[in-house]
Order: sequence, then structure tokens, then C-alpha cells
Amino acid sequence: MTLLNHRAEGPSSAPPLLLGPSLGTSFALWDEVAPELSISHRVVRWDLPGHGGSAAGLIEAGATVGDLARLVLALADSLGIERFAYAGVSLGGAVGLHLAVHHPQRLSSLAVICSSAHFNGAGPWEERAALVRREGLAGLAENADARWFAGDFTVPRLVQDHRDADPEAYAACCDALAAFDLRDRLTEITVPALLIAGREDPATPPAHLREIADAMPGATLVELPGASHLAPAQCPEAVLTALRAHFGQGASRGMAVRREVLGDAHVDRAQDRQTPFTARFQDFISRYAWGEIWTDPTLSRRERSMITLTALVAHGHYDELALHVRAARRNGLTPEEIGAVLLQTAVYCGVPAANSAFATAQRVLAEEDGTP
Repeated sequence: MTLLNHRAEGPSSAPPLLLGPSLGTSFALWDEVAPELSISHRVVRWDLPGHGGSAAGLIEAGATVGDLARLVLALADSLGIERFAYAGVSLGGAVGLHLAVHHPQRLSSLAVICSSAHFNGAGPWEERAALVRREGLAGLAENADARWFAGDFTVPRLVQDHRDADPEAYAACCDALAAFDLRDRLTEITVPALLIAGREDPATPPAHLREIADAMPGATLVELPGASHLAPAQCPEAVLTALRAHFGQGASRGMAVRREVLGDAHVDRAQDRQTPFTARFQDFISRYAWGEIWTDPTLSRRERSMITLTALVAHGHYDELALHVRAARRNGLTPEEIGAVLLQTAVYCGVPAANSAFATAQRVLAEEDGTP
């Protein structure tokens, strides 16, 4: 199967983040944002059919946003990405909304930028599609700056992308926008969502994003002064700040899991001891260890406790072992199961290590459960 053209950036082991473009642009729309996001994420930005490097034949007349979403999922599958964060601009944002409604199990979080749950009805898009099929894209590209940017700002690369797009593929994307209306499904979206509006955006004004935010439980709305339709290009720092805060929610999720596993008393003590020197390390623990690894549903918390106990014995971290023996009890392991895990470590980590581990565990279990 022919895939959407894309660019992947960032460590392959980092949490995946897919970035979707606006109609008429390529993934160059994200040039000022993606490199920074790739510090903490595996960023994959993609081109619409007939735009940038994507084949025009991936889309046909009468296409829907659902067709584009299927292409995005096929790309993710080809890269071995099962679950991902997603951010999209305009048509790319509509793809994100479709995924959140129809494939919620694939999304970990969502950002919708300068987009809408509808795009002012079918009429204007049907007219634009007919115009492009008849006359090509040269005329539309001439006034791209007025539609995309506020003031005298421009990005020549994006305007050239508009001129170079395949007219039939562009028109098919217009067909998708004409048919798109998810207003009656927004209340079904439960994935953590951020809505970003450009206050100077004539195509999808802030009212469109407010409509989405009002309908989606727990959604956050940010309005950017001075931004028009292509906010990531015109106001990259503001967009980057909002996306970092949103996609960095692993820290808050991780803190909740950390408290559930280790207990409030331990976490409170750790927080009380935090200094400016250790603050980034504490954030690292909450964001990655607890927010990314311990929240991964592939393994149960019981299984993670068994693995953690073994690793701590192997490295002789007996203070941490005491902490995680208590955590293992919270995660449902019995004293007998903890003993079986430690017996296993005697074989693979050595008898002296297991001897120290049993002494630590016995003390903790006696304190916690009255076990002799």
C-alpha cells in the first residue's frame, strides 16, 4: 500500500506524536515547531494526498475526512505505532476529531488547531472544488496570504506548496471538508483535548473552537492574539508553549499513579524534600517512569511490581526494595508471591543478593502485615 509522505523526528523510544497539516500546505507547516517537540516525542508529520510528497492517487473525488483518517492510521501502523498523541491544523485538525470519535483507542491526547467540527457548510467547499477542477490552483494561491496569515506575514515555502499541490487531490480534500460535520458527536470525545484558536483567523474563527471546547468534557481552549489560520507558522512559540503543556500531561497522570502505587506519605515526603536542584529529576520521574511506563496497559501493575522487585535486588538497591515491597502489596501481591519472586532472584541475581532482599522484605512485611 502506498503511504502518506512523512517525516519522522526524535527518538524512536519516545512517545509518538503525529502532526497533521492544513489544506494547501505540506508538513513544512510544522517547521518551526516539530524540531522542538521532537526533543521529548517521536514526531511524525505527514502530507495530505497530492500535497508535498504524498501521491495524489491516495484520494479521489467524493472523499471524506474518514478516508484521510484511515490513511493516517495506515501510516501509524506501518511505523509500528499503536497509540499516539495527535495535533492537526484545519483539515488536519478535523482528522484528529474524527480519530477521537471513531478510533479513540488509538489516541492518547489530541490538539485541534485553527479548525472546526464543521466548516461553514458544504456550499463554499463544493464551489471551491469546482473552481480548482476547472482552473487549477494558481488563482487561489495568489490570495493564500490573506486567508492564512495576519498582517504582512508570509511563508513563501507554504505559498509555493499551495501552488504545487495537485488540483484533483486538493479538490477531493475540499469534498472531504464539505461533508464534514461532527457537532453531534463531540460529547463522545473523552481523550484529553486542547483547542487552539487564532483570534485573527477568518477561516475558522475562535467561535468554532469555543463550540468544540464547550461540547467536549474537560477540553482546554487557548486563543492566540495576532494569529491567523496557520498559527504554527505565524506564532510558533505560542503554539509550542501550549502543545508542550498539553502533551506534557504525563507528569500529572504519572503523579496520580505514583501516589496510588507508592502511597501518599512517601510521595509527600519526596515532594517536601524537593529543591530547585532536584526539581527536574522529580519531574522526570513523574513524567516518564510513572506517566509513560507505569501507565502503559501492556503489563498489569502486579507484573510491573514483580519486574521492579527483581531489578532492585539485582542492583542491590535495598532501600528502594523496601519501598517497592510495600508497593507490591498495594498492587495485590501476597507475601507468598513476593517470596516467590525473591526466590527467583536467588537463581539469577545470586544468593547473597537474595539473602539481603529477604531480610529487607521480611522486615517490611512484618511492619505492614504482621508477617513473622
